[in-house]
Amino acid sequence: MRRYRVLHRTVYVYSDVVTSSYGRAYLTPRDFPGQRLLTHDIRVDPVPSDRSVGTDVYDNTTLYFHVTAEHRRLEVTGESLVEVDPPDGDGVRTPWERARPDVGNGPLAVEFTLDLTPPEITAEVAAYAAESFPPGRPLLEAVRELTTRIHTDFTYESGSTTVSTSVADVFAERRGVCQDFARLAIACLRSRGLAARYVSGYLSTDPPPGKERMVGADATHAWADVRLPGENGGAARWIGFDPTNNQFADDRYVTVAWGRDYADVPPLRGIIYTDAKESTITVSVDVAPIEV
Repeated sequence: MRRYRVLHRTVYVYSDVVTSSYGRAYLTPRDFPGQRLLTHDIRVDPVPSDRSVGTDVYDNTTLYFHVTAEHRRLEVTGESLVEVDPPDGDGVRTPWERARPDVGNGPLAVEFTLDLTPPEITAEVAAYAAESFPPGRPLLEAVRELTTRIHTDFTYESGSTTVSTSVADVFAERRGVCQDFARLAIACLRSRGLAARYVSGYLSTDPPPGKERMVGADATHAWADVRLPGENGGAARWIGFDPTNNQFADDRYVTVAWGRDYADVPPLRGIIYTDAKESTITVSVDVAPIEV
């Protein structure tokens, strides 16, 4: 088991006064078997005149806030203490065809097999996925190979895409960032009728040998989950995998939220009222291991 202190700070600076700012934040790590949220707080400066906490349709925790004080700078800071368990290492050999959910064995999971609007599953994406899913192959073996292929075939290049870049464009350009590779992997799995979901969170990165950790050097991360059906009467579960780093998720991954796509769970989104022509955004994330 590992324990982390997570500090996620976002600062917006505007060239003119903002008179009103509405925001929605997905900054609260989830609490579920394998991960425990010990403490959590979100600070907004200027202090909102109104704020509320609720859950969305996927049971993610979300904060709404409204700042009515005039401001040129807005800072939102989430701070959490989280414990993450290592995966159980159970080597399940379920063939991938048997992992497809239907209304009988996974009614709530069927939603995660459906394509998005506009569609992400192109003929090229489906053909690419099919190479890793021959008949009868164990699901996790197929997912492992797909993860490695995406990691090998695509180049990580910061700034090469935006949140609106389509999977088809990422596939054609063969480059992107973690969000793109997670979305590509999800489209591949859905093309085979499998349930896959987008996961937003953090990854604790180990510094190079002899170097100290750099505070704020970590960033938000994204990966994917695939649904594994229960065996011998057991419950179904989700397994995380990360094409960006060519591995299954382990106890270095802190889950904040999950949904069908990035658009379901962005860390922050909002609306402002201002005449400002320019703005800047600075994001820093620190995932610091804590001795247990």
